[in-house]
Parts: sequence; structure tokens; C-alpha cells
Amino acid sequence: MRRAVAFTVVALAGICLAAVNAQPASATPPGIPSKATAQSQLNALTVAAQGSTSGYSRDLFPHWITVSGSCNTREQVLKRDGTSVVVDSSCAATSGRWYSPYDGATWTAASDVDIDHVVPLAEAWRSGANSWTTSRRQSFANDLTRPQLIAVTDNVNQAKGDQDPSTWQPPLSSYRCTYSKMWITVKYSWSLTLQSSEKSALQSMLDTCAS
Repeated sequence: MRRAVAFTVVALAGICLAAVNAQPASATPPGIPSKATAQSQLNALTVAAQGSTSGYSRDLFPHWITVSGSCNTREQVLKRDGTSVVVDSSCAATSGRWYSPYDGATWTAASDVDIDHVVPLAEAWRSGANSWTTSRRQSFANDLTRPQLIAVTDNVNQAKGDQDPSTWQPPLSSYRCTYSKMWITVKYSWSLTLQSSEKSALQSMLDTCAS
């Protein structure tokens, strides 16, 4: 009888472990504000005509800098946003699972995942970062404090490019509320401007939020 009970306990433990392992990976950047806070921040942002891309280069935003030990910013986000992520001695992810909230896809190879700058570097340049120092641009490009970096499907990130929400929004419409809050708070925190069409799109997305 005791052996049967022990077997049942072991079996249940195995089921519970399987259930835990079956939980989807979930990218959750820090600092996502409430709807009310995002609305206040959106209201406070300066509306201005979009600047030029003249002089822009990704090299002016040094990114994937070393953050801790041998881990750079990209590797830190892969560990943060993934589930059961295993890294080698150089901090490169060798296995894990990543859920892309932009499109709802789950990946098991880090090579299928990009780290998206929620507010693209070129968009930041056109919105005021062209006048920043290289040091400030580096801080922006590697910002782990705010919801500026997120692991997503590589093809989706490439389709987004440097577009703002007036011309590109996450394919998964249920994530657009969160995306708008992330975009708004990043622009607010870094004192970047926005266009009127961008503000209208953000307002429409924010209006879908429950909180």
C-alpha cells in the first residue's frame, strides 16, 4: 500500500513538473507603465515634425555592450525573456525557449530570435537623438531599465524596421496595448519627440488597454 502511495506521489510530481515545463516562455521587459501613467506621459510628449535620417548610422548607437562578466546586452535579454535558457562559458545561449509577444510564436533556437529596440535607433535619431552624445546613445541602445529591449521573432523585427506605430504595429493585436505603453514610456523617459500621426496611433492603441 505504501509503495502504491509512493508511486502515486512520484507520478503526480512528474505531472506537475511537466506542467511547469510546459508553461510558455514570456518576454516581459521591466518598467511597463499602467494605462493611466502612459496616458499622462503621452500627453506630456512634444509633438514635432519628424527629423531627417541624414547622418544616421547604427554605429552611432554602440550596442550589445558587455553588461556583466562575459554577457552582453543581447545575451542578457535572451536570458531574461526566455525559459530554461542554458548558456555556454561565453554567455551564448545554447538552448531555451522564447515566446515572441509580437506574433505569438515560440522558438527553441536563439538564432530565430532578435532583440528589438522598441523605439528603433533610427526613429530615436529622427526624434532628437541626433543631438545626443555617443555615450547617451549607447545608454539608450542598451537600456535594460525601461521596456526598450525585447526578444521577438527575427522576421517580425525585420518587417518592423525603423517604423513608428503609425505605420507598424505588432501582428498580434492583443499585444498592441502593451506595445503602446512601452513605446510611450521609452520616448518619455528619453525626452524624444513624436509626430502627430504617431501620437494618434499610440492613443488608439492605448485606448484598447483595460489598465
